This record gives sequence, structure tokens and C-alpha cells, in this order.
Amino acid sequence: MLRYLLSTIVIAVVAGGIASADISSRTVIAAFKGQLILSKSEISEGKNDKDTIMKIKAEKLSELKGEDNNDVTQWNFHYTAFLTKTGNSSLKMEFYRDGKQYSADKRLDGIDPKSGVLTGQITIDEDEGLVKGKSYTIKLVGPGDSVVASTTVTMK
Repeated sequence: MLRYLLSTIVIAVVAGGIASADISSRTVIAAFKGQLILSKSEISEGKNDKDTIMKIKAEKLSELKGEDNNDVTQWNFHYTAFLTKTGNSSLKMEFYRDGKQYSADKRLDGIDPKSGVLTGQITIDEDEGLVKGKSYTIKLVGPGDSVVASTTVTMK
């Protein structure tokens, strides 16, 4: 009886210790639907949905600090996109200076068409069309120019 009781306690303690909220939970996706979150590294998950949402808000960047690389500035960042629409196996990340003038793009292939959340790492530099000190609207665009996520950021 004691052995059974101890194993039940161990199972309860282990099960209680593994609870965490996934960034692809329905609640988290609903909170950020249509948003492209830029961060220094992969977004942290919290103990529950509310904690995860707070962590994402805290890690979201509105400015990206570039690094010098052979006489040009380059920006390296992590992105998490909470898509408004699934079903695409490839998307294009388009950069619009001051929200209007097309400046650059990056193609994203190999996307799980069933996933509502897309994550990855991007490196882009001035030679690709971006200008240090300017503000950009970044849009994730699918077929037919449908925008599935977006954000605005300043390149520093």
C-alpha cells in the first residue's frame, strides 16, 4: 500500500511540474492573430497562456539593431508569425519603407500549411534594399497578395 501511495505521489508531482503554455495554443494564437512578432531569439513559453502572452509582449521588438558586416549594416532577428490564414507552403516576407515603398523581400519555403504559427530566423542587409534609420512595415504575403501577418519596425 505504501509503495502504491508513493508512486501515485511521484506521478502527481511529475505531472504537475510539466505544465506550460505552448505558443500555438488557441488562446495565444487568438491574442496575436495577424501579428508578426520580431524578437532577439526564440520566444519564451510561459507556465500558462496568460504568462506566455505577457512574455511575448515583453520580448516583441519595435526596433532592430543592426551590426556592421563588410561596410554594410545587417539585421539578424527571429520572427514568430501568428497567421490569419493557413494553407500556404511558401510565403514572402516583404519590407515596405515608411509603410509604402517596396524595398526588399525574403522567400520562406517549407512551411507546414496546417500550422497557424510560423517561426524562423532572418538575416537581411543594406545591399538587399534596407536603409539604416528607416521604419518598415513587414508583411508576410501569400498567393494572391494576401497578407497573413504584419508588423512595423525601425532599422537602427
